[in-house]
This record gives sequence, C-alpha cells and structure tokens, in this order.
Amino acid sequence: MEDISQFFAPIDIEGTTEFPENTLGTSIRKYLTGKPFPELKGVHLAIIGIEEDRRAVNNEGCGEAADAIRPYLYNLFKGSYKPRIADLGNIKQGHAVKDSYFALTSACHELIKNKIIPIVIGGGQDLTFPIYKAFDKIEPTINLVDVDAKFDIGGPDSEFNSSAYLGKIILHQPNILFNYSNIGYQTYFVPQKEIELFHKLYFDAYRLGNVRSEMEEVEPIVRAADLLSFDISAIRMSDAPGNGNASPNGFYGEEACQITRYAGLSDKLSAIGFFEINPKKDKRGQTAHLVAQMIWYFIEGYYKRYSDFPFRKKSDYLKYRVSIKDHKNEIVFYKSKRSDRWWMEVPYPAQKKLRFERHCLVPCSYKDYEAATKEEVPDRWWQSYQKLVS
Repeated sequence: MEDISQFFAPIDIEGTTEFPENTLGTSIRKYLTGKPFPELKGVHLAIIGIEEDRRAVNNEGCGEAADAIRPYLYNLFKGSYKPRIADLGNIKQGHAVKDSYFALTSACHELIKNKIIPIVIGGGQDLTFPIYKAFDKIEPTINLVDVDAKFDIGGPDSEFNSSAYLGKIILHQPNILFNYSNIGYQTYFVPQKEIELFHKLYFDAYRLGNVRSEMEEVEPIVRAADLLSFDISAIRMSDAPGNGNASPNGFYGEEACQITRYAGLSDKLSAIGFFEINPKKDKRGQTAHLVAQMIWYFIEGYYKRYSDFPFRKKSDYLKYRVSIKDHKNEIVFYKSKRSDRWWMEVPYPAQKKLRFERHCLVPCSYKDYEAATKEEVPDRWWQSYQKLVS
C-alpha cells in the first residue's frame, strides 16, 4: 500500500487520549501529535477529517466538524465486535481548493483499492466529488446515494460549490456514474426542471414524506450504493441545529441513524461522507453528538454484514420466477436465506457485460416481489433496465 501519511495532520484536541474501558476511543488507532501514522494493515475502516469548507455555501466553519465530533465518538461504547478502525487525522486546507480535493481523492483511492472504507467527516458536500473521483480505475461504474433535502445539480454556468456539485459529477469524464439516488428531498427546495431532468436520466429521487412513511424501503436503495454522501441539512433543525442551511423539516435523528446502519450493512458500500456539520452553529454540541452516533451505527452495521452479495452458493438463496403479462421477460428474484434480503435480476446486452455486470442484480424489497406477482413491473427494475439498454 502506498504511503498516504503526507496528506494528513495529526489530531491535536482535548479528550482524545483517555477513555473508559470498551469505548471506541480505546480501540481506534489514532494519529496523534508526536505519534507515528497508524499502521493500516488489517484495518477495515479509516476516519478522515477534512477542513476544506471554502466552497460550502452559507456554512463557513464546517471544516472544523471532525475535531468537534471525535470526543463524542471516542466515548461511545463499542458493540460485540472487535473494531479495526484507524483515525488518520485531518486533511488541512490546501493552498487552493483543488489541492484539498487532490489530497482527498488520493487518500480515498488508496484506501478503497485496499478494501478499507473511508469515513470522511467535515467540510461542504462538494467534497463528494473528489471522493467520487477516487473510484476511477477501481470500478468501471458506481452508484452514488445522496441523503439531502436538495439535488445540488446547479446550472450550466453555476460556480462549482456545495450547492452545485452533482452536475460536475454527471458530466465528469471518464463517466463512472451508473446511478444516482436522492433520499429525502423536499419538493419546495427543488426546481421542477431538476425533477424532470432526473426522470430523463432514470435517476431515483425519494421525497421526504414517502421515505419517512416506509423507512424499511430505504434499505435496498442504500444497499445498492458504492458511495453514500450525507448532507446534515437533511435532518430537521431541532435535531441537528449545527448547519448554516438547517430547516424545520427533515429526518429525525433516529431515522438518520437507521439510514447509516443500513449503509454499514451493505456489502457493496465502499465509502461514506458526512458533510455540512458546523460546530460554530451547534447548540451544546448536539449535532456533533448526533453525527457521532450516526457513525457508531455505521460501524455497528459494518460488523454485522451478512456477506451475501455478491452471490455465495446457490443453495443459500431462494429463487423465484415471476411472469409479467405482455412482457417479453420474466423477472427473476432471489431471497437470501442468511439475511432475508431480496434482489432481482435485470437483463443487459451481452456487449455491455463487463462494464455493467455488477449492476445486473438490483437490491429490492418484498414489496417489489409483491408488485411483480400482481403483474406490475417494479420501478427499481424498470429504472435499472433503461440505464442498461440505453
């Protein structure tokens, strides 16, 4: 593994050296002032703080998030697992924003390549872009899931920032984006033309009210993700006040924790980021404490992974074939005996096999199977099919 220590500065804050027994703070390998950079051999998860907030719209100060969250995280008791986690310290602001992006991309690329999941904390959500670039030359195409009240596409002439980063991802070459899913958008924050654009691109967008009424349906969305980006403004102000763009509506804190636990459980997810947390606007550390708990749930989910994707032995799954009237293809479903989770098979052109093979099994729910038995093509199946054949 290549040396990435050059990109990091050590942690130098109070409350990072002594912790009660069996807390995460006693288990995490930390890059502390005066200590060597953590040994990464055998590490599963790597915490990265980043202080870059120069493109965070209306949220200056969110670059200080990682140092505010660490004391809360370290003092949480670990579950019934032996965590192999390293805290690599902070990526400082570079001379220019592009220097910070380069450092984050380089560090995440090396970690992902070596099967270590980066947990990125701090800065604006524009940092999703350099993490996305880290997957280049690792995977031919990936799925990005964004928990956000808005789409953050931006216009053709928009300055690249935390409110206009998605457009750059969509247009970036080489194009490795297979699918983008938004969880929790609030319609009054989203122009109708952006919703129409999403439909044309066969992207997935789930309104806050619909998601909150069926939280279990979030699991297959997150299970499909390679990268999950969480904008803390998706959580209501009463639960997460530490954000310059906080609003009255959004997810409750426990719902946010449920989403990150789903992310941890996903065998596919390879990177996660928590953005827009602003300690300068936080009341009594409430937001920092919540994000620490969200990360705790992600860690717990990771150590409870079922390892049933990609496929194990055929005997570990139940296979169901459902015929759709007037549809030339039947839909094949698989149910894991280990986890009770569902997938459905989507056919794709033979010439595209190598590029899209990892997307032909789409995570789904029992509701999708029920819809198919009623001769309704599940939306998830149709969206994936359209992207594969286009």
